[in-house]
Amino acid sequence: MASRLDIGGGQEHKGSDYRPGGRRRHTSTGRRRPCTGGSPTPRHGTAAPPTGWRQGWRPPPTRHSPPALRGDRVPDWIRNAVFWHVYPLGFLGAERDAGPQTPVTHRLRRLEPWLDYAADLGASGLMLGPIFASSTHGYDTLDHFRIDPRLGDDADFDALAGAAKARGMRLVLDGVFNHLGRGHPAFTEVLAQGRSAPRADWFRLSWPRGDGPGQTPDYATFEGHGELPALDHDNPAVADLVADVMTHWLRRGADGFRLDAAYAVPTRFWATVMARVRTACPDAYVFGEVIHGDYAGFVREARIDATTQYELWKAIWSAIVDQNFFELAWAMTRHEALLDTFVPQTFLGNHDVTRLASRIVDERHVAHAVVILFTCAGTPSIYAGDEQGFRGFKEDRPGGDDDVRPAFPETPDGLAPYGWPMHELHRSLIALRRLNPWLHAARTRSVALANHHMVYETRGAGGESLTVALNLSDRDITETAPGAARVIAGAATLGRSGTAKATVTLPPHGWAILAP
Repeated sequence: MASRLDIGGGQEHKGSDYRPGGRRRHTSTGRRRPCTGGSPTPRHGTAAPPTGWRQGWRPPPTRHSPPALRGDRVPDWIRNAVFWHVYPLGFLGAERDAGPQTPVTHRLRRLEPWLDYAADLGASGLMLGPIFASSTHGYDTLDHFRIDPRLGDDADFDALAGAAKARGMRLVLDGVFNHLGRGHPAFTEVLAQGRSAPRADWFRLSWPRGDGPGQTPDYATFEGHGELPALDHDNPAVADLVADVMTHWLRRGADGFRLDAAYAVPTRFWATVMARVRTACPDAYVFGEVIHGDYAGFVREARIDATTQYELWKAIWSAIVDQNFFELAWAMTRHEALLDTFVPQTFLGNHDVTRLASRIVDERHVAHAVVILFTCAGTPSIYAGDEQGFRGFKEDRPGGDDDVRPAFPETPDGLAPYGWPMHELHRSLIALRRLNPWLHAARTRSVALANHHMVYETRGAGGESLTVALNLSDRDITETAPGAARVIAGAATLGRSGTAKATVTLPPHGWAILAP
């Protein structure tokens, strides 16, 4: 798709007793960054490079004025952002299940050496999967105000947030607010006390067998999962809870939130919550998980910054696998229309889907997908391991996510050697993107299109442009590439370079990025 606070480094956990209207002022000995004012130093402006490993060339700082977008003000820092996305419970090898007596294991700090790896890759931010207390996979929240003991405690979070800030990196958390875990104290109260439970109105309940103590109600769930009772988003107390959780962690050091299963929650609820979050933390970036439907309408009504772009994700790998670039061209047209309202959060993989290298069987074509991601508009993320060519299949069964949520070695030095060529491809394309920040909201048009090959131009509001050429076939292809004068990535031969009649010739299964 997680919840109590360790006060002042001790073991007194208060979050499970949270009740809107009687909200606690949570305090901490850890570092807090105020939500209002100030920003971390941009990563490429930091004086000290990452230490200990694979230090190399970094793009210089860039100053730019991206095109203005309609809707709520988007935080300036997001316009040049690239996220490295980690599912912590899997990445750090946490136990599958957590019980009431699960001891605190300080795993979060093991992410710190990986921050240097992510920074060297070119990422400007760390996007974390669920880290709040839960029973199993992190999406069955037990306490939104407490770090999952399998990952650590508040001090570990503070240390990780501080380490990210020291590298100029942003930190985005995963907020699960459509539902709770069945073991959340608010729901166990309902099971024990019936309709009279103090937080019974947090849920959508009916009582066909009676509503007294010990009676089990029927209740709304997340997509039929009985362990995930859905919240009642028409209840103002639930909006209070969500706004308090978000502002608490934003004040503690986070820079934004991914809203899990945002599509399952009424947009009017998000609008209510976002009004409070924006007031307290105007520089926060908040995007919602939305799979189908009207992305632009959702953003407008929910007053969030963006949604996930599953339509483009599907079109990228499907067009390559089926060798049908017409599908990609259609999706790009729809993608461009979204830019009138917002810039989507784009990706090739995440913790819920089969890995790219397993989707695209012909490994010669995986690079084509990465090229598309980093030359199209969006706020891109790389799911940890994809940049190393990891494989893994998502299956519709209990434990079917395990293959795409593996444990990683203690440090990057433990990675297998076969993944480094793919890593270097990602690194070079991220560098190119960060040197061309206008790509964040660039407009794209097809120049040449066939089933097996495609040439498209991507253009910024200030007249900047790049041309991308892709070939999936077993033969050379030559197509028009107006104005192209230089090959800046990939391999190609240009004809009549720099003219309106310029052409590009690609080798079999090749790709290239061209500049004027």
